[in-house]
Amino acid sequence: MAARAQGSAAISFGLVSIPVKLYTTGQSSAAIRFNQLAPDGSRVKQQYVSAKSGEPVERADMVKGYEFAKGQYVTFDADELKALEKKSSYTIDIKEFVPAEEIDSVMLQKTYYLGPDKGGSKAYHLLAEAMRTVGRVAIAKYAARGKDYLVMLRPHQQGLLMEQLYYADEVKSFDEVPLDEAEVDPAELKLATQLIDQVTNDSFEHQSYEDEVRREVLALIEKKIAGEEITVQAEDESEARIVDIMDALKASLDAGKKPAKRAGRRKKTAARKSISRTGKKAKSA
Repeated sequence: MAARAQGSAAISFGLVSIPVKLYTTGQSSAAIRFNQLAPDGSRVKQQYVSAKSGEPVERADMVKGYEFAKGQYVTFDADELKALEKKSSYTIDIKEFVPAEEIDSVMLQKTYYLGPDKGGSKAYHLLAEAMRTVGRVAIAKYAARGKDYLVMLRPHQQGLLMEQLYYADEVKSFDEVPLDEAEVDPAELKLATQLIDQVTNDSFEHQSYEDEVRREVLALIEKKIAGEEITVQAEDESEARIVDIMDALKASLDAGKKPAKRAGRRKKTAARKSISRTGKKAKSA
């Protein structure tokens, strides 16, 4: 079944305008959701109350306010809020092209597939192929739904992706993360690299992984629908926890618990190359 577009836009590339449609990359329907019910089995409704009086407040009586000081708000009516919003142009205005490795993965917020809209196929494929040829991604501004978004366009398979980026002041610095100093023991490092080598493959097969918890929950839900009882299984605590790093590494290697190697895809040098890259900042293409 063909994907359903979430919206339309136009890529502005110099004097060229490329009409496109936006598609989500994930399926929200895959999530398992539970509803809140009253003891009589009916759905419950959310109610807002005043933090000061404790009295219920109807949605029609609510106003929006900005807290400029602790406990102090300036309020805005609907017309004032509308005046504050960025005028939506639905134009993806390309500002520059940069090397793909310049975009750190921590900048990425949300991803959309882009597909050509009516009359835009030729220019769409031209832009995608040109970006593949030069090995660059496009940085653009996108005004939609009253907001001003920073986005990146990049080639993907036979088309284009649009990835919403955080602005610089929205990205937290890793310097804020507390890190205790620790020396790496050469013997432990050798065992760690051997352990990595045991579970190294040259490609990532996404389809080989599945949400096992979701599958098990759905099975339990089906049992409940059929009128069967659901019982909580006790966790297995028979295995003692190994706290010494060296002992843990040795035990992991001895256990030999590793995924089956994909024939013809594993190379002895892969693990060493992987290790050599771990000291570099991760980049997203």
